[in-house]
Amino acid sequence: MQSKRLTYRRRLCYNTKSNQTRVSKCPGGRLRFLYKKKQAKVPRCGDTGKVLRGITPARPRALSRMTKRLKTVSRIYGGCLSGQAVRERIVRAFLVEEQKIVSKVLKARSQ
Repeated sequence: MQSKRLTYRRRLCYNTKSNQTRVSKCPGGRLRFLYKKKQAKVPRCGDTGKVLRGITPARPRALSRMTKRLKTVSRIYGGCLSGQAVRERIVRAFLVEEQKIVSKVLKARSQ
């Protein structure tokens, strides 16, 4: 049996990323194109580049319609940085403050 020719259902007639399709059989036995949606990327941490857990991967339009609990994690920098990166930042800030105090004490001793 020869394969049937199919035509696009929308105006865009080129095989681009936004125009990917799959073949579906209709109840009448006819073949039709169904358009695939673009694959959503999982958000990644800005510092470490690791995948952010607890955040739903979605395209920008879908993200705008989603509720806040699906887009963030209840933590500082919840939807931007991973827990490991946040912990690292906190420890670094603490050590910088400690270093300042030590340098102050040493300065006071020398005087």
